[in-house]
Amino acid sequence: MSKSTLVPFAAVLAGALVLAGSALPPGGNPQFSNPMDIDNAYVPFVVGGSKTYEGSSGSAVAEVFDEYLSATRAFSLNGKSVQCRQLEEIVYEDGVLQEISQNWFAQDDAGAVWYFGETVDNYVDGSIDNHDGSWLVGGPTQPGDPIETATATKPGLFMPAAPHPGDQWKPEDLFPFVDETVTLLKAGVELELAAGDFQGVILTRETSLLKGSTPEKKWYAPDVGVVQVKGASEYLEIVAAQGFPLVHDPD
Repeated sequence: MSKSTLVPFAAVLAGALVLAGSALPPGGNPQFSNPMDIDNAYVPFVVGGSKTYEGSSGSAVAEVFDEYLSATRAFSLNGKSVQCRQLEEIVYEDGVLQEISQNWFAQDDAGAVWYFGETVDNYVDGSIDNHDGSWLVGGPTQPGDPIETATATKPGLFMPAAPHPGDQWKPEDLFPFVDETVTLLKAGVELELAAGDFQGVILTRETSLLKGSTPEKKWYAPDVGVVQVKGASEYLEIVAAQGFPLVHDPD
């Protein structure tokens, strides 16, 4: 997904490493009986919902819009068809369009969410300049898929069903095209933002083997998803949402 909000990166730290992308977790392949029922606490998918993030990217004012679309797409995995939900993400800097990406997700029977890829339109001066970062399970198979889209054989693990501090997983594992690793640093975090006070938040660190990438921290709130992002030269926080609660208080 957009490097501004939901893109994880690669690191090797102590903890449970779950390989994804070109490899699946030990113990067999995930099963997808109802893949479009995505109710994972930290990355719920609400059809028709939306989120707005604001902050900075370098010296520019950044805005990111996530739209949870009703459109779906089927991917072939291990000889079976897996239907995925589509998330559109749009990124602006100083009011100028930078990127539009289409992202596809499915949830397995255990409650983990898998990333089946994305197509990316990167803009310069109002026109599409390239499709860097595009990858799909099975590669470009539909009209409109960029021909340079990288082909993955397996989806990446986007969020485990029950993540714990020290866990690691790879949403993207297709170097040198894409590469992402997430490490869960803390759980049970309390976070106060202008949009609301959140409890039970998990804090992750994202790293990448890709040249020029820098570590990034993200905070995921239950029933909402990402609510804050901090990187070397960027900051984002959620400022509005439709279909997602901006205050989560178990009491």
